[in-house]
Amino acid sequence: MERLQKVIAHAGIASRRKAEEMITEGLVTVNGEVVKELGVKVSKSDRVEVKGMPIYREQPAYYLFYKPKNTLSSVKDDKDRTVVTDFFNVKERIYPIGRLDFDTTGLLLMTNDGEFANLLTHPKYHIEKTYVAKVSAIPTRAQLNKLENGVILDGKKTSKARTKLISANSQKNTAIVEITIHEGWNHQVKRMFEQIGCPVEKLKREAFGFLTLGDLKPGEYRELNAFEVEKLKKIALSNEADAKR
Repeated sequence: MERLQKVIAHAGIASRRKAEEMITEGLVTVNGEVVKELGVKVSKSDRVEVKGMPIYREQPAYYLFYKPKNTLSSVKDDKDRTVVTDFFNVKERIYPIGRLDFDTTGLLLMTNDGEFANLLTHPKYHIEKTYVAKVSAIPTRAQLNKLENGVILDGKKTSKARTKLISANSQKNTAIVEITIHEGWNHQVKRMFEQIGCPVEKLKREAFGFLTLGDLKPGEYRELNAFEVEKLKKIALSNEADAKR
């Protein structure tokens, strides 16, 4: 038996908090009966519907994927472009946790667990993501300091970041820069570099929390083990607790 809101979250319908709102608003039924009380537990034989649509309960699945270039972080596309799920041959109905731009490569996590996805994407959990960017200028230390202290995007200041100048090519006026952030705003890394006058030519996500690509090649994936999943959860919850202190 599992709590109803957890079942909804695991089905990828919504985060657990949103699932609780759906329950209290009378949008969820169990075996045809509306349930508005939190804490109700259901078994695998119970029929659960959200807004009249039955949910299918799968075993939670977690994958680490090396997203290739020119691939959408989506499960489908009306323009018939390549999407990340095209590379998977698994029985679960998985979807990406967050997104990487169409032309950005690197580490992307995939799951069917809505609660887990929320833990790793909501900014309050401060999960670090590390990117390596090729930029069409050589940033000065002062420019990198601006990134580290936060820059203004759409009237909001980004949180503090960590940067490292990996290499510079003075003849081509290009550089390779590593940057670590914990937010996930739209096109954030590219826009941050634009703010300091260093447009991004190529971008790759190298790490998500403690996870790295390892030996994976573009288009390949591997399943996360139970230890990795639990460690990510603990990091997220620990970061949230630290932020409240």
